[in-house]
Amino acid sequence: MTAPDSFSPVQARNLFDGAWQDPARTADVVDPYRGTTVGTAPVSTPGDVARAIATAVEARAAAAAMPGYERAALLRRIAGLIERDVHALALLMARETGKAIRDAEAEVRRSLETFALAAEEAIRIEGRHIPLDGSAMGAGKLAMLLRFPVGVVAAITPFNAPFNLAAHKIAPSIAAGNALVLKPPPQTPLIVHRLAELVVEAGAPRGMLNVVHGGADVGAALVADPRVDFITFTGSSRAGAAIKAASGLRRVALELGGNGATIVHEDADLPAAATVCARNSMRLAGQSCISVQSVYVHESRFPQFLDLVADEVRKMTLGDPLDPATDVGTLIDGNAAQRVEAWVREAVEAGARIVTGGQRNGAAFEPTVLAKVDPTMRVVCEEVFGPVVNVIPYGDIREAFDAINASPYGLQAGIFTKSNEVSFGAIRALRVGGVIVNGTSTWRTDQLAYGGVKASGIGREGPRYAIEEMTEQRLVVFNL
Repeated sequence: MTAPDSFSPVQARNLFDGAWQDPARTADVVDPYRGTTVGTAPVSTPGDVARAIATAVEARAAAAAMPGYERAALLRRIAGLIERDVHALALLMARETGKAIRDAEAEVRRSLETFALAAEEAIRIEGRHIPLDGSAMGAGKLAMLLRFPVGVVAAITPFNAPFNLAAHKIAPSIAAGNALVLKPPPQTPLIVHRLAELVVEAGAPRGMLNVVHGGADVGAALVADPRVDFITFTGSSRAGAAIKAASGLRRVALELGGNGATIVHEDADLPAAATVCARNSMRLAGQSCISVQSVYVHESRFPQFLDLVADEVRKMTLGDPLDPATDVGTLIDGNAAQRVEAWVREAVEAGARIVTGGQRNGAAFEPTVLAKVDPTMRVVCEEVFGPVVNVIPYGDIREAFDAINASPYGLQAGIFTKSNEVSFGAIRALRVGGVIVNGTSTWRTDQLAYGGVKASGIGREGPRYAIEEMTEQRLVVFNL
């Protein structure tokens, strides 16, 4: 692993008018573990946003006309460049986010697959034939539904998986033949800038990708521009609701928050369930919308499970994100860690018990297991987005179903059981976007449809499904 003192700061730039643009104003990006500056990013202006969108508008016809095999070849070249730079990209991500280096490298390698999958889908965008001879009016006619690019896509991405979630916007947009304007998160702009550099290096046509940087005001300007045809956003439910309200009649895809629940039934393999629940509640310092936040355990197995999961959590190493032995790095910044600390303290004051963890050190928060929580506590009913897991007993399985369905969120849920009856009961009862049987809520592979219901979002991601979102159907009828 490259030593920290050999790291070179990154200066991110805007991308529009077919070229990298030097910003008038920049903001420092700080390593949350070391407190040192790792680079700078632009603070984009409304004028920058307007010019980026204008570039995309100019480029959309050429992007739509690019043959599928050429789009696929471009995506494969991007994947090859990511593979070339895996270690450097992982180092930058670990420095910028505080993410454990092992997790950072895994994210980069996963993003390589995201582009490769999108390349496969770029040549499989299909319509369908609709038989019309089932009615007298339709007899003798031929109808087809064809798919065409939406045009200009606006994409806003979050900090928790900055490289991969940007890949999930860029790759399907290219595959579908759109022109994209991307706004990375202000907390982690540098790693997304490096991805944009690789897209340009791979030979993306002028205007197919455009990038602006900044906070919520820049995102709002991007969403408000009527020249944007489609909006795709990954982030908080609150921000997603604001985007939905501002989008008007334009289509949106919103991948929003969650407070992932997993059920451990009385017949479950307890040691296996405890190991996976512990790992998936603390991975990425809990900063995942499908992180295991609450585990509902049958009361007959509750004491044993609580001991097992607490023992597993205590084994985890909290430390320097660049140390390969580190399991849990920092949160994105000190403010995030202070918020998690406040929520845990608030729960304890209301009667919750800390089984292990509970202490903050700067931007780091100890992996924490809570018991004796209730549904009104924010650590249960809201999205913690930190390394905290609640362990909650239940008597009847319907109590666990009802507790999960009572949440405003509906992203994913897991259940551990040997019973088909119980697992299908969960599949039918739980109003979530995905149910993982004999696994936790924290599971996603990029070729599947991923997304939620209720306050967890609208639409689905995964290259095939995102391409469907980023194209529009057009009916063609031939009078023969």
